[in-house]
Amino acid sequence: MMVIIMKADCSTDIGPVRASNQDTCECGLFSPNSAWGIVCDGMGGANGGNVASAVAVEKIREIIISEFNENMSKENIRAMMLNAVNRANDAVHQLSLEKEELFGMGTTVVLMIATKGLLHVVHVGDSRAYLRNEEGFCQLTMDHSYVQDLVNLGQITQMEARVHPKRNIITKVLGVHEEVQGDYCQVNFSPGDIAIACSDGLSNYMEDDLIAEYIDRYRSNGSLLARQLIQYAAGNGGADNITVAVIRND
Repeated sequence: MMVIIMKADCSTDIGPVRASNQDTCECGLFSPNSAWGIVCDGMGGANGGNVASAVAVEKIREIIISEFNENMSKENIRAMMLNAVNRANDAVHQLSLEKEELFGMGTTVVLMIATKGLLHVVHVGDSRAYLRNEEGFCQLTMDHSYVQDLVNLGQITQMEARVHPKRNIITKVLGVHEEVQGDYCQVNFSPGDIAIACSDGLSNYMEDDLIAEYIDRYRSNGSLLARQLIQYAAGNGGADNITVAVIRND
């Protein structure tokens, strides 16, 4: 009997305010021991945002599924993930040049791959990845945003950034320019650990300690955890699309 160690779940919701959902997410298992998840938050008008996030997810999924194998070194996994994001950038950017109504569209991205006791993450923009383990709860990614730059410079606090009038300005995005450089990190991912990726429709409306509390409450069911996080954000003034991907190392 095959024992499934990794589990992957994801969910997206239009939210209570928006007329369309510009977020896209997908997740799955390469094998019982290896999982992946992708979250993209599109921008560039209703049509542009929808297309950008969908094209990016499709291209990234295509590449990682065709190229990943469990014998890859950590360095090769990193290179594959960064290449997948670059190829997605090419696809979105090229389409934006071919169709006038899509010009300028772009998307954030968080790509997670969990395998061999490690979680690999590549991101562009202000969608985030978090890790819950026995040591606590932490944000793995740093937003590519105007307000995060102000925080880094010591000009505002993280709490001030949450309500800053320019908090939606993103400083790096996939698809708008010919090239983009994603940020990469890797962390230990041990049995019992849980990682989530989310669009800012969650992180803007839910404090970190409450996200951690929900993870602990619903940790045995990743699909329910994703839905409960979305439900909370939607009911807490959520004015955006809300998307969550969950990878659990059982």
